[in-house]
Amino acid sequence: METTTATKATASLSSVTLEVADVEAARHFYSAFGVDTYVRLRAFEEAHGAGFRGFTLALTVSGPATVDGFVAAAVEAGATVLKPAVKSLWGYGGVVQAPDGTIWKIATSAKKDTGPATREIDEVVLLLGVQDVKATKQFYAGRGLTVGKSFGGKYAEFVPGGSDPVKLALYKRRALAKDLGVADDGPGAHRIVLGSTGGAFTDPDGFAWEPTASTDADRS
Repeated sequence: METTTATKATASLSSVTLEVADVEAARHFYSAFGVDTYVRLRAFEEAHGAGFRGFTLALTVSGPATVDGFVAAAVEAGATVLKPAVKSLWGYGGVVQAPDGTIWKIATSAKKDTGPATREIDEVVLLLGVQDVKATKQFYAGRGLTVGKSFGGKYAEFVPGGSDPVKLALYKRRALAKDLGVADDGPGAHRIVLGSTGGAFTDPDGFAWEPTASTDADRS
């Protein structure tokens, strides 16, 4: 594992905006799911192809009972279970897909509960599925993001800013699709826009970033 000493980043992920067909329905879902403070919503105006969108939003929580609670809330609000919550070598977790198509992973490193279930979220991570982790990591480092942890060409994550609600990480696209239980095919558009503290740009895999000021009006 490579670890880069953290320094103050000149750019960071300040917001996550999901493009959805029905903003009101999506707002209702994300409120019931309990993650509405982490995402913004925007109506899309043109057709998008079906298929894997190339990313997931992952929730880290305290224990299995809390995982089950978030999965149950998502399903009750209209989500589809892609992978039921189960124990694994690394902990316990499951994967659901929101009615708007966004895939969410809910997980914990704990295999047993040490307390009652809560509705608290320890961390939210936006995992981008990319073709070349090393190249994309360098692209973002060049934009001013600070690399936190890096596992060769398989995974990399960036140090979030002090007030950033979501951590950004990179994962091999094919490996991410396999982990989520979906096929890595189809011309699916990303349908996500990232808020940037360092200006507008598009990364090598087509993920679009906009200045934070441009996304302020899109808060859900």
